[in-house]
Amino acid sequence: MREKFGFKNPMAVPRVVKIVLNVGVSSHLKDSKAQETIKDTLKTVTGQNPVAKSAKKAVSNFKIRKGQTVGMMVTLRGPRMYDFLEKLIHLTFPRMRDFRGLRSTSFDERGNFTVGLRESSAFPEIKAGDIERQHGLEITIVTNAPNREQGLELLRLMGFPFSK
Repeated sequence: MREKFGFKNPMAVPRVVKIVLNVGVSSHLKDSKAQETIKDTLKTVTGQNPVAKSAKKAVSNFKIRKGQTVGMMVTLRGPRMYDFLEKLIHLTFPRMRDFRGLRSTSFDERGNFTVGLRESSAFPEIKAGDIERQHGLEITIVTNAPNREQGLELLRLMGFPFSK
């Protein structure tokens, strides 16, 4: 990347800052057992306890009250982040059904990449038969790249399987 983008200082080369996993529990608002399943799944996949995110205000159309749990998230940094990246690239993506590569259009203007998984059973720690209800999750890889092109090149060099 130093040669391609002309970085003179090695500290200016973009890197991965953190990984955020997010699960919305909108369809399981009343079901505490399903919320516990989501919490256990995130804990198993990441090795960290998830943080329950609550609604900031009530929305009557969605039957959400203020303070009600609407999602769970985990933020990974340091060695756990790199271990998770390795597992994601080499184990999880190849296990996904009908996987033809990641879309390079999923970058925002700051070089961060977000991918959504329809089911969490693609992770090797999760047994498909153990989960009563499948749930998806969203994985955001936050980089300090200043734009999309540098973020894409960083993840491509790390081994992410982007489609053509």
